[in-house]
Amino acid sequence: MGVPRAGQPKPEDGRRLRDRIALGVLTATYPQEQVDQVLEACGRRELRYRLLPARMVVYYVLAMTLFREAGYEEVLRELTEGLGWRARTALVIPSSVAISKARARLGPEPLAQLFRAACIPLAQLDTRGAFYRGWRVVSMDGTTLDTADTASNLEAFGRPGAARGEAAFPQLRIVALAESGTRAIFAAAMGAYRTGEVTLAHQLVAALDPSMLILADRGFTAHPLFSAMAGTGAQLCWRAKANAVLPVLERYSDGSFRSELVASPDKSSRRNVLPVRVIEYGVEDPGRPQAEAVTYRLVTTILDPKRAPAPELAALYAERWEFESALDELKTHQRGPRVVLRSKVADGVYQEAWGMLCVHYAIRALLCKAAHHTDVDPDRVSFPRTMRAARRSIRRSSSPLSLAAEVFHATSEILQELLPKRRLRANPRVVRRKMSNFGVKRPEHRLWPQPTLPIFQAIRILSPP
Repeated sequence: MGVPRAGQPKPEDGRRLRDRIALGVLTATYPQEQVDQVLEACGRRELRYRLLPARMVVYYVLAMTLFREAGYEEVLRELTEGLGWRARTALVIPSSVAISKARARLGPEPLAQLFRAACIPLAQLDTRGAFYRGWRVVSMDGTTLDTADTASNLEAFGRPGAARGEAAFPQLRIVALAESGTRAIFAAAMGAYRTGEVTLAHQLVAALDPSMLILADRGFTAHPLFSAMAGTGAQLCWRAKANAVLPVLERYSDGSFRSELVASPDKSSRRNVLPVRVIEYGVEDPGRPQAEAVTYRLVTTILDPKRAPAPELAALYAERWEFESALDELKTHQRGPRVVLRSKVADGVYQEAWGMLCVHYAIRALLCKAAHHTDVDPDRVSFPRTMRAARRSIRRSSSPLSLAAEVFHATSEILQELLPKRRLRANPRVVRRKMSNFGVKRPEHRLWPQPTLPIFQAIRILSPP
C-alpha cells in the first residue's frame, strides 16, 4: 500500500479496525466497556495483540447466534460489513480454523457472565401487562436445545429416549426466568439433558426478590424448591401436581382455602411445614374442549385473599404461557426451526447457548424500548421485525459514534407496523410429521465406512456368463 497523498485520509490498520467492530443497535445492551470488564473478570484479556482479540470474539459469538444460516467466515463478514469498503480491504478475515481456536480460547464463562451482568428485568412500572397489584409477573419454565451429534456432546449431555430407540441428537437442558410482560429472559441455568429441571431451577433462587410474583407449572412444585424460592420474599403461584396432598385447613370467602406443603421425608416429624393458599378452579368454555372435566389447583404464598383474590390469580396463571412465546422467539425465529447448535464440543455448546440468550435479551430490550416510547403493550411489537432491524444495523455501521442514530432508526422501523391485538385462539398439541420410513440412527452408524476410490475406479462391469 502506497503513502497517501496530501489531504487523503491515512488508512486504518487492522488493530484499530477491530476495535470498531461491534453489534449494531445491540451494542446498546452490551457496550464495549462492559464486555471488557467481563473479560477482565474472567481472565480472558489477551497479553498480546491477536488477529481475533477477545472482545471481537465475544461479539462474534453473539453475531453467530443472530446469523444462524451463515458459516464461520460469513458471520465475520457480516460483522465487518459496516466498516466501509476501504476499511474492509485492510482487514484480514481469519479462517474457520482460526475462528474455532479463538472461540476455544474464550470459553463459555465470559458469555455466561455477560448475560448475568447485563440481563436484568426490563419492565417499568408503567409497562403494560408487566405487573399485577405491584408485583412483577415472572414465569419459570424449561426447554432443551439439540446439539451436534458428536461423541463429545453425547458424553457431556446425553440424549433422551424415544419411541423407536433414542432421540436423534444430544440435548442441552435450560431452565430460565422470564418477565411475562416483556418476555425478557433475565436468569438461566444450563446442564446436561440428564439433569432435571428442578435441580437446575435451584440455581435461579438468587435471581428472585420480593418484588416478583413467580408463575410455574406443576413439574416444579416440590417442597424443597418451593420453600427455597418462597424464602427469597418473592410470591409464588404454581400449579399443584395431581397427587399433591393439600388438606383444607380454612375456607375463604373467595373460594380458596388455607393449606400447607410438607416435604415428603418430613410427613411424620413435620419440622418444615410451609403455609400456603390453594385455589381450585375449572374452565368452562365450548371453545376449550381440552379443559373439560379438568380441575386446576394453584398453590400460592399470598395467604391473604384480599391481596390477590382467587379469580384474579386463576386468570393471571395463564400469563405463564408468555414463556412459551419467548421460547418460540428463541428457538423458531432466532435459531431457526429444528436447527441444531453448530458447536461440536461441550464448552462450545454452552458458549453458543449463552450467546443465544444474550442476543434474545438484547432484541427484547430494543423491542421494549420501542413499545415504551409509544406506550403500547410489548406484545404489539413484532419480534421478527425487530430481529431483522438488528441484523441490518450491524451491516450498516459499526461505529460507536452512530449508535444513538442507529437505535433511533431501528426503533422507527419496527414501530411502522404494529401487530393487531391478540385474539382468543387455541391449537391442538399435535405434529404434522409422520414416522420416518428410514431406520433409526444407532451408535454403529456414526463410524460408517467411507469410500476409498473415486466412483469411476470402483465400477466393475458385470459381463453375462
